[in-house]
Amino acid sequence: MKTSSYFKLITILLFYTFSSLQARAQDPKYPSTLTVSKEGNADYKTIQEAINSVRDLGEKEVKIYVKKGTYREKLIIPSWKTRISFIGEDTEQTIITFDDYSGKPNPTGKDIFGNAKFSTYTSFTVLVQGNDIHFENLTIINAAGRVGQAVALHVEGDRFTAKNCRFLGNQDTLYAAVENSRQYYQHCYIEGTTDFIFGKATVVFQDCTIKNLSDSYVTAASTSAQQKFGFVFLNCGLIADPSVTKAYLGRPWRPYAKTVFINSNLGKHILPEGWSAWKGDKMFPDKELTAFYAEYNNKGEGASPKTRLPWTKQLTDKEAKNYTLKNILGGKDQWNPL
Repeated sequence: MKTSSYFKLITILLFYTFSSLQARAQDPKYPSTLTVSKEGNADYKTIQEAINSVRDLGEKEVKIYVKKGTYREKLIIPSWKTRISFIGEDTEQTIITFDDYSGKPNPTGKDIFGNAKFSTYTSFTVLVQGNDIHFENLTIINAAGRVGQAVALHVEGDRFTAKNCRFLGNQDTLYAAVENSRQYYQHCYIEGTTDFIFGKATVVFQDCTIKNLSDSYVTAASTSAQQKFGFVFLNCGLIADPSVTKAYLGRPWRPYAKTVFINSNLGKHILPEGWSAWKGDKMFPDKELTAFYAEYNNKGEGASPKTRLPWTKQLTDKEAKNYTLKNILGGKDQWNPL
C-alpha cells in the first residue's frame, strides 16, 4: 500500500470513529437539559420523573429546570444519579413539599428495613444520595407540623451545594447526614424548632439566614473524632420568631460534635451561655469534655463572649484564619464549591 493511501485510510477511520463517539456523547435519550412543569408544557410533569430519566452514573452535568409551582413529591436522588443541577424558576414559588414524620404509619406497609412506620431517617421530603448535586432557587418543606422529627432535606452525597434556597420545617429540618459528605449552603434560609440543623457531615453555611421558631437548639452536630471540621457558619444571621426568647447555638448529638460561628450576627434570642452540653444523655454523659464549640468576631445582642460556658472557645485571630472554604471542604480532591 502506498504511503498516501495509508494515511488516507487512517484519516477516514479516525473520522468515522470520532463521528461515532460524538453521536454517542450526544445521545438524544440523555439530553443535558430537562424541564419540569406541573402544567405539562415541559419534558416532565414531576421532578422524580426527570431524575429517573437521567443517565446512571453520567459523567456530564445535567441541568433540570423546574418551573414555578408546588410539587407534592417525596423525592429520592439515588447514589447512581450524579452531577445534576436542579434550578428553580423562582425561590419562593418553586416548592417541593411532603409531610412524613417519625412515627407516622407507612402507607406502603414496611420499608426496606422492615419498619412499618417512618423514622427520622426516612421522614425526608428530599433525599440526596448522589454525588455532585446542586440546588438553586428552590423551597423544600416538610409540612408535617410540630409532630416531632420531620426532615425536609436529607443529604448523604458528597460535594453537595445549595444556593438561594429555603428549607422549612420544625424539628430536624436539615439533616446533613454522613461523615464522608461535604456540603455548602450559600444565601440560604433555614428555619425550624429543635435541632433543626443536625448530622455528621462537614458543612459550610455562608451568608445564610437561620431562624428559630421556638425556644430550643439551632444545631445538633454528630461529628466524628476523625473529622477536622463539622458545621461552620460564616457571615450568617440568626433570627427568631417574636415568641422566641431562649435559644442555644447548639448541643452535641454525639461526643465529638464540632460547630463554629464566625463573623455572624446573633439575635437577642441566643442565651448568654450560648451552648448546651446535652446533659441527661445516658449513653454519652460527658460530651462537653470532647465537643468543640467555638465562636469568632460575632456581633448582635446574642454575641456575648464573656458569658459563654467555660468549656466552649473563642478563636484567636490565627485560629480563625484556618476556617477557609479550601481548608474545610477542599479534601484530597481539592473541591471548590464556588
